[in-house]
Amino acid sequence: MQVAIIGTGYVGLTTGVCLAFIGHQVCCLDTDEAKIRALKAGKIPIYEPNLSELLEEASPNLRFTSSYAEAIPSAEIIFIAVGTPPTPSGAPNLEYLSQAARSIGQHGAAGFKVVVNKSTVPIGSGNWVGSLLREACEGREAGTSPEFAVASNPEFLREGSALHDSLYPDRIVIGADETRALEVLYSLYRPILDQTFSAPTYLPRPDTVYAVPLVSTDLASAELIKYAANAFLALKISFINEMGLLAERVGANITEVARGIGLDSRIGPRFLSAGIGWGGSCFGKDTAALIATASEYGLNLPIVEAARKLNSRQRDRVVEKLLHELKILKGRTIGLLGLAFKPNTDDLRESPAVEIAQKLVDRGVRVRAHDPIAVERFHREHAGMPVQTCENVCETAEGCDALVLVTEWSEYRDLDWEAIAKKMRTPVILDGRHFLDRDKLARAGMRYLAIS
Repeated sequence: MQVAIIGTGYVGLTTGVCLAFIGHQVCCLDTDEAKIRALKAGKIPIYEPNLSELLEEASPNLRFTSSYAEAIPSAEIIFIAVGTPPTPSGAPNLEYLSQAARSIGQHGAAGFKVVVNKSTVPIGSGNWVGSLLREACEGREAGTSPEFAVASNPEFLREGSALHDSLYPDRIVIGADETRALEVLYSLYRPILDQTFSAPTYLPRPDTVYAVPLVSTDLASAELIKYAANAFLALKISFINEMGLLAERVGANITEVARGIGLDSRIGPRFLSAGIGWGGSCFGKDTAALIATASEYGLNLPIVEAARKLNSRQRDRVVEKLLHELKILKGRTIGLLGLAFKPNTDDLRESPAVEIAQKLVDRGVRVRAHDPIAVERFHREHAGMPVQTCENVCETAEGCDALVLVTEWSEYRDLDWEAIAKKMRTPVILDGRHFLDRDKLARAGMRYLAIS
């Protein structure tokens, strides 16, 4: 099938490469001409494991452009995967979505086309996009306007494993109020639904994946499914962090508590890791948007609101733990291990590390930081923040009064902690993710603290 994708961020680029890999003809469009030039040269603007390899395999079916006139006329399916950043009220900024919809209407050729909201958009956006498409087609010569149907196809990708989640998803959700649109999207995704494509050697098909469930529903339900899913995952994380506060007071081990409740099949173990809380581009933005949407209908979402407040509180607990241990923070040197909001990505959006670094700087702390991938992006996006980045953890630890494990990169688990302890002024490690081996660190001479 002929597919156009507007936006080449995490979602758009990953979706485009995967659809091209399974055999569709895909044109990825972005108005950022520098990004398009880089993609044409094989340079990927984001870090995502195995993306460069899959892009190379998919390249015969994949092209990049900054021109709507090149991408839209021949497309049967058009995905809108542009950014929807939050406004000060929490509601998403739909400017880029509006621009994309109007441009599709202006450049669409005659014939039936399915326009798919892949971006996370407020409930009702499908109807709004439909009206923008119709408005853009007004005044066109008779017989030249396309027939549009709008669908919602929310993404459930985890940065760092986005390709796995695209090729072997838990489910595919499609929502539309026209049967023809649902049928077109079923045809598009059939190789993934039936798992009939040949799996890449570096991304083998899991033994447990034989077919992928399809949820076919109406527009509004598909839009709400995305927000509800992210809100629930955010709630699980905030819940275990709240239990961590109680565990610390009563002398319980929150890791064992999480294990004990996670083995209940009704609860499950995932997203029950206590620590400094969630970050990234989804949970914060989507929970804020859900609250804003509910407000438009005269509703409050106190559970979601509480989850957001508790998550923000976890960053303050890092400062409080350090203050309790060191007594005075002004003039101290603190090293942060990890800058990206999670491992296997360089994404710094709502990164706990960036927020913690600013809180420490505001208290007069000299902050150092290390990250295996995200340092360059940190300098680009936070150039004014007085944080010294280091090439390795030993350099970060030199003369430090404490280290804080913020991002659970796998390489941090097996460091030479004895050598690191000797480089520190006071060998204190605050494990913000319950990721490190407490006993191993103690044997290395480190004082181990945790956010629980």
